[in-house]
Amino acid sequence: MISEWLAIIENWLIDYGVLGLLIVSFTDSAFSPIIPEVMLIPMGIASPDKVWLYAFYTTVASVLGALLGWYIGKKLGRPILLRFIKEDKINKVEYYFERYGAMAILIAAFTPVPYKVFTIFSGISKVKIRTLVFWSILGRGGRFFLEAAIIAALGVRAKPFIEENFAIITLGIGGIAVVAFIVYRLIFSRKKTANS
Repeated sequence: MISEWLAIIENWLIDYGVLGLLIVSFTDSAFSPIIPEVMLIPMGIASPDKVWLYAFYTTVASVLGALLGWYIGKKLGRPILLRFIKEDKINKVEYYFERYGAMAILIAAFTPVPYKVFTIFSGISKVKIRTLVFWSILGRGGRFFLEAAIIAALGVRAKPFIEENFAIITLGIGGIAVVAFIVYRLIFSRKKTANS
């Protein structure tokens, strides 16, 4: 039943073109289960000359939506997450924040991990807005412009390629980013110890 309603909403938003894309991208970052790719991929394939512009719109709207997610988390706190997400998943998000700091936002923004959970949690954990915006631009921009590049390169073949491979690609790149971050922290902490 829920999936049927989502399909109806998706079809309705597609009729609104760029406005629909902006709405989906904005709400996805804060509370909506509809992801921007539902709009970005078909619109990009239909108008490949505008795909880079669509990726830009999607990134901007998504980052603005992240601010709404942050605000929801700051004002309503952990109980709002518990209404929609199991506590063990919230604990996992908390673990990522403790272990990787604000870079957890980048990982969530780029990979298939539910980004809205991290934007709301960033408000709960009082992450600075500029930090949220910085990592969100990197992560969401990286994700949507990578999709735009795939659409520009493959055309109509982009949709099945993204559906079959994009999660693996983003998780792989996300994993590399995590390893690079850990290595950086190790080197930085050793330098700090040596200088003290």
